[in-house]
Amino acid sequence: MSRLRRRGFTLIELLVVIAILAVLIALLLPAVQQAREAARRAQCRNNLKQVGLALQNYQEAIGRFPPISCLPAGRTYEPYSGQARLLPYIDGENLGSLIDWNVSSEFVGSPQACKQRVAIYMCPSEVNDRARLTPTLTHYPLNCAFNEGTWFIYDPVSGAFGDGAFAPNQCFLPRDMTDGMSNTMAASEVKAYQPNLWDSNKPSTLGVAAPADPSGLTTYFGGTFDSNGHTEWIEGDVHESGFTTTFPPNTRVPYSVSGITYDVDLTSMRDGESTTAPTYAAITARSFHVGLVNALMMDGSVRGISDNVDLAVWRAAGTRAGSENAQLE
Repeated sequence: MSRLRRRGFTLIELLVVIAILAVLIALLLPAVQQAREAARRAQCRNNLKQVGLALQNYQEAIGRFPPISCLPAGRTYEPYSGQARLLPYIDGENLGSLIDWNVSSEFVGSPQACKQRVAIYMCPSEVNDRARLTPTLTHYPLNCAFNEGTWFIYDPVSGAFGDGAFAPNQCFLPRDMTDGMSNTMAASEVKAYQPNLWDSNKPSTLGVAAPADPSGLTTYFGGTFDSNGHTEWIEGDVHESGFTTTFPPNTRVPYSVSGITYDVDLTSMRDGESTTAPTYAAITARSFHVGLVNALMMDGSVRGISDNVDLAVWRAAGTRAGSENAQLE
């Protein structure tokens, strides 16, 4: 009986097959990544829609929108954020029960709440979705920040406040949004663990115009640098739970420390930390979605805003009563 010879793959044939597989993977991987990012972006938009619904439910129940913070005159303070006040309206009753407003009106009185992750405030694309430990408290970050206007935030002496949809000590009504609810931003994405400067060089008086571009912000560089911006969802400071429209989305603000250049935010004085110094802030809307940020409008709609949006239009969308053209789309 004759023997059948079994012929296997040659080395060249094997290499050709491997090369073909590599090409196919190289073609498919970007498509898979794009599909995953599209799903994450959709989930991010849905989270913002849920926040918008919570704001509407809060307004119907309480009669007004929540303040970004409550700061008593004549003393320093650690205020709760507007996001903390929304907890009962985002299926967060259990978390909300960890805050006893009658025991303490400062967030440091709720250490168990501080460390909780609030899923609706996190973007699925966030790369730093992790808790931050401090010597006294454990905090959790957020990616959903409330709109506090163009540049000026709060003056503890006069009580004056900024031009955004949310402000310290203010509970606005829908009728206060004279630019129109659909033309006024409520919230936008920000990045967790954002490098920032706080208690920096300060404008010399009230009424100082916002810098036109990042180079104009260098006058105020100074103070303390860290990478802990937007790591405390429970705190009402603008660099933790707010953003401003000083610059368009994802604008880079370069600042060098020890030979490393960071993209920074700036707060002239942390709101609540001084009884005399006003707060100005350039807290830029940022995201991990290429070329845009998702933004929530006061009417509950969500829009993807391009990094290339005109600065005047972007700032107009950040004011509640500026009578400007805020046609973002």
